[in-house]
Amino acid sequence: MWSNISTAPFLLTGFPGLEIFYPWISFSFFVIYGFVILGNGTLLFLIREDRTLHEPMYYFLAILAATDLGVTLTMPTVLGVLWLDHREISHGACCFQAYLIHSLSIVESGALLIMAYDRFIAICSPLIYTSILTNAKVVKIGLGILMRGFILIVPIIVTLSRFPYCRSRVLSHAFCLHQDVIKLACADITFNRIYPIVLVSLTGFLDSVLILTSYILILKTVMGIASGKEQAKALNTCVSHISCVLAFYVTVTGLTLIHRFGKYVPHVVHIIMSYVYFLFPPLMNPIIYSIKTKQIQNGINRLLSFHRI
Repeated sequence: MWSNISTAPFLLTGFPGLEIFYPWISFSFFVIYGFVILGNGTLLFLIREDRTLHEPMYYFLAILAATDLGVTLTMPTVLGVLWLDHREISHGACCFQAYLIHSLSIVESGALLIMAYDRFIAICSPLIYTSILTNAKVVKIGLGILMRGFILIVPIIVTLSRFPYCRSRVLSHAFCLHQDVIKLACADITFNRIYPIVLVSLTGFLDSVLILTSYILILKTVMGIASGKEQAKALNTCVSHISCVLAFYVTVTGLTLIHRFGKYVPHVVHIIMSYVYFLFPPLMNPIIYSIKTKQIQNGINRLLSFHRI
């Protein structure tokens, strides 16, 4: 049927053995996806329209929200599998989807890092905050984070797209991941095994270490403040970011460990962890900031009041 088996489409799977529950699973995913779009879309709209939110902290939050929306672009493919049993995805579309997922994961890690840097400057050097984080510097930092994510992932996706695939073309998820597709390649995949490890070490691991270091310095500064009330106020500005960091790194670490060392773990656990990773942070991030950030709350209240008029 296909003259070149290497460019034949891949076949996606949903939740093997749980087909009877697909209506409930797909409905849950649809509702969560709707909340992800609503929550992150609202954050982006507020940050754009509300002048009181035109500050570095909220510009960085906008990058995080846009990244979360980008990651969940895989959901239409997932819903297509669950609703319509549309399992076929072209070779090119699969590689592009893997590129989008993995590059945006690096971007999200970078966004959390620059948000930690923002909190570090705001608490440890408040008098020079505006001179350090100027609009020009915010733009440069944001572009740097985006370029890092979208450029560093190119080598493994290029090789992924050029590999011959002569084995089963059935993937174990309802979307394309590099570590899933690469198992089907009929070629030397040494580079595609080593490069991701190096990449994770230079991005995710390094980012997490820098975030931890920034909070150690923040805590040291806060402990030097005499007033307990001022200490609580300073730390309260970090709660939202810390919560988002935990939501991202706990899920990504869990997914990585499952893929690397979960050989004897039931396959359904692999699948569930993948969906938790893709849906939990994008769902929780806008909720966390809406609950814990007064300026966001005020912006939402003004937006709702405007629509009532």
